[in-house]
Amino acid sequence: MLWLRGLFQSHLDLAFAPSKGVRARIVDRPGMWMAPAVLEKLVADIRAVASETLPSGELNYGVLGGDPERLKASVLTIVYDAGTKAPIAFNALAWMPMSLRGRAVDVLHMGLVMVSPTARSQGLSWILYGLTCFLLFARGGMRPIWISNVTQVPAVVGMVTESFAQVFPTPDDAPQTFEHLLIARQIMRHHRHVFGVGPEAGFDETRSVITNAYTGGSDDLKKSFEQAAKHRQAKYNDLCARLLDYERGDDILQVGQVNMAAAQKYAFTEVPRDSLPGLVLSGAFLGLQSIFLPLIHWLDAKRPWGSLRPWRSARS
Repeated sequence: MLWLRGLFQSHLDLAFAPSKGVRARIVDRPGMWMAPAVLEKLVADIRAVASETLPSGELNYGVLGGDPERLKASVLTIVYDAGTKAPIAFNALAWMPMSLRGRAVDVLHMGLVMVSPTARSQGLSWILYGLTCFLLFARGGMRPIWISNVTQVPAVVGMVTESFAQVFPTPDDAPQTFEHLLIARQIMRHHRHVFGVGPEAGFDETRSVITNAYTGGSDDLKKSFEQAAKHRQAKYNDLCARLLDYERGDDILQVGQVNMAAAQKYAFTEVPRDSLPGLVLSGAFLGLQSIFLPLIHWLDAKRPWGSLRPWRSARS
């Protein structure tokens, strides 16, 4: 069952029990509104998971460093053991401002996902990979959200392809549209720091492959093809083996969308049956919030909306 902290708050902050034995929290752009002490605790929780996951026990880029500017553009999903309250997994997404056909858009980068070795058999993937995107989509009034993902792991390539819409590249020869190309170019020009790729990395935009990708802070994440988790469908494994030079350290840059079709597919194929009612209820509440919150702000007499007011004060 899910519950929301403050239906009409201006920021997204949810806590929920997605399945038996775990609790989770999702916060959007915590660096913009969260109290410093609470924010510090949040960062400490995700670093605790990273220390159990990485061979070196440390990662030097992204939100793990506690950079306030990064946290102003991040969406954090943290999963806790319900009994011990210890953090066991997290997902750090990142908003990237861009321009698309003359219109300002925020593209959501899938970012960093880590699961403690003690929790890898608990079926958390539907929470870490799709739930946050679904709820952000609902909160945004069901408007499509462009997403991106950078990885060399076949299992993740397959998950992104099957979870989102209009994804490029895929093993099924889906076309690269102008939007795909424009977003990919802007990511590589302005947002390499989001996923720890250095300026010396190249980009093959025809295949959407980043070459020599592990030199900008993400060095600890580099894997061989043998080490990378495989997908149950061989076509995703074959795609990665064909496109990527694992010895050099290449990544696939995927671009796709969260839209209504993707949201429906996620809800009815990825979400466990006993969690579906809570998910639908939460999505409905967030959808209502996207409608009523602007209205409440508009009616707030303390905000200087001028000629947009439905009334005029005696001084106006």
